[in-house]
Formats: sequence, structure tokens, C-alpha cells
Amino acid sequence: DEFKDLVDVLLKYDRFFLLADYEDYIKCQEKVSQVYLDTKKWAEMCVYNIASSGKFSSDRTIAEYAHEIWDVEPTWEPLPSPHAHVIAGDNPDQNGIKK
Repeated sequence: DEFKDLVDVLLKYDRFFLLADYEDYIKCQEKVSQVYLDTKKWAEMCVYNIASSGKFSSDRTIAEYAHEIWDVEPTWEPLPSPHAHVIAGDNPDQNGIKK
């Protein structure tokens, strides 16, 4: 009963669908757990996964997202140190830019 309200909201009013595929997730996780117990099969699947990853690169992926999805161009301006304004005694605005 302690979590009744939370469960009720998640089951009936969850606009983010946190539990929409939970049953499928559990079924898949059970399969993963079974395969993990078979070390030979697990190793085989790991090798296939790595071999199938192709040309994945996080840098390339982010560049593609920037261009194709966000419609922004990269900038080479260096980011300020997270604590630069504290060290320098300056007061940054809400975006972290020194005034």
C-alpha cells in the first residue's frame, strides 16, 4: 500500500510511458540472463555484436545529429573552465558567460 499512488499513476496516467514495454523488457532480460550463464554462447554473441558495430563513432554520430537533426554547425571556440568565473572573481550570467 505504501506505493499504491505511485503505481496507480504509472499504470493509468503516465504520459512518458515508463511502463509501456516493461513486460517485454523483463522477458528480454530473462533471455539475457539465461544466455549469460552459457559462457561460450555469451562470448560468441559478444564477438558478433562487436563485429557488427561497423563504423560507429560517437564523434561521427554527434556530428550527424548536429547537422541532420539539430541543424547546427560546429564551433571551435574553446569552452571556459567550469570554475573560471569563481577563480577570476567574475560574475557570469545565467548562461555561464563572464560579463
